[in-house]
Amino acid sequence: MVTVVMSSPKISSVNPATGDLLASFRCASELDVQDAVGRARRAQPDWHLLGLRRRIALIREFQKLLNENKAHIARLISQEVGKPYAEALSTEVLVVLDAARFLVENAFALLGDKYLAHGSWMTKSKRGWIRREPLGVIGIISPWNYPFSTPAIEALTALVAGNSVVLKPSEFTSLCALELESLLTRAGTAKDVLQVVLGDGATGTALVSSAIDKVVFTGSVQTGKQVARRAADRLLPTLLELGGKDPMLVLADADVDVASSGALWGAFMNAGQTCLSVERCYVHRKIYDRFVGLCAEKTRRLKIGNGLDSQTDIGPLIHEAQLRLVESHVIDAQARGARVIVGGKRLPELGANFYSPTILIDVSQQMRVMREETFGPVLPIMPFESEEQAVQLANDSEFGLAASVWTRDRRRGEKIAAKIAAGSIMINDVISCYGISEAPHGGVKASGIGRTHGSFGLEEMVGIKYVDSDLLPSLKKLWWYGYGPEFAGYMEQLTDLMFSRRRLKRLRAAVGSVRLVRRKGRL
Repeated sequence: MVTVVMSSPKISSVNPATGDLLASFRCASELDVQDAVGRARRAQPDWHLLGLRRRIALIREFQKLLNENKAHIARLISQEVGKPYAEALSTEVLVVLDAARFLVENAFALLGDKYLAHGSWMTKSKRGWIRREPLGVIGIISPWNYPFSTPAIEALTALVAGNSVVLKPSEFTSLCALELESLLTRAGTAKDVLQVVLGDGATGTALVSSAIDKVVFTGSVQTGKQVARRAADRLLPTLLELGGKDPMLVLADADVDVASSGALWGAFMNAGQTCLSVERCYVHRKIYDRFVGLCAEKTRRLKIGNGLDSQTDIGPLIHEAQLRLVESHVIDAQARGARVIVGGKRLPELGANFYSPTILIDVSQQMRVMREETFGPVLPIMPFESEEQAVQLANDSEFGLAASVWTRDRRRGEKIAAKIAAGSIMINDVISCYGISEAPHGGVKASGIGRTHGSFGLEEMVGIKYVDSDLLPSLKKLWWYGYGPEFAGYMEQLTDLMFSRRRLKRLRAAVGSVRLVRRKGRL
């Protein structure tokens, strides 16, 4: 079992629905973090030497334990973040179980040595292959909105590749991270291979500044830039997932009933605290009024409350500061001419962190709610006149994480998707691309650098080494020293032999190239 050494100041885990204190911890100091990284460094070589098959077996055991403890884990997620219990199961536990399935089924093939064929006849006497080797110690800084699935997927990927991991979770969700550590320990992770350091931003800064070999950060753009600047001082590789302002494009031929339901789930799931959530909705003018009406009617039927209540659809925001941010976006939009047709207010009768799911119309691109990441249960809806305008509006953002296009014509949707600047585009669905374990997750522009999940996520956790073996070890190579006055002419003939498009010239070059092979005087 990993021992987490901590020192002041303290952090607390609080149930955002009730305000109940769940646990308090002392923050790991800079020295604690350095010690954890040092122990992870010493443990990593043996973990790598354990072998890929045995590490895959550990992932399989972890999957078994997680499935057996799914109810306990989902309840803990709901308590610490506030999301509905059923949502914790479907968007966190189930996603991690499938990510483990992907690694068990594919890690051996993806991480094994790959033969590299040589196209040039000059190198046919060589055999080369690509080796993927662990980077060493991976530092993971994970967010509070998906306190189990995000660190679990990243840690499992790093571990199966032979790395050790030091995980710093959000200061708001320490318990979920410790539960992940417990499951991995029970599954058979060796001592010090996975360590959790608890703390606030200073602890995260200490981890980035420590002797790790790569940092994987999920969080805000502002903090991500700070991580990148600090990492740049020593060329530390980074993987940054920095959120989004994901657009939803509803074309004139879309199924309005289905699209409106998708918009609500995409905007309000996890109380809108999802990097892939629908933060901007653009609807063709022809169906705009009907779409808005359906969204408003369906929103009024949603149940808001404690995530552990089986009737709850939407839980609380994580804390007061996030609620104030969401509230400020709505107030700014109203001041600039937007109208609230549903919601737009706090729900103090339910608790301090509850905000009603909100539909905004008469919005414009200049409003904060259309430009900044809201991260709350707000759905702004804006009409468009043409597909060209819809694409322009979708791309009018500093973010580029994901987007969705809604149409009955799949080919049409795919053509529009090709024009949108985002890391993932879904046709007639939202968010669930994160749960497709084979699919990469990550964005462009201010949404980050690199990819997690799938084969691309595995590639992020390894270094690429090329190994080349010469099959004629006793032969001095044609291009070695001892050039002499005729060598340049021989090389000209050799290039003609290999690349000239004139047959006669290649034939003459072949005769001349024989002299290169017979060349004497090589050192």
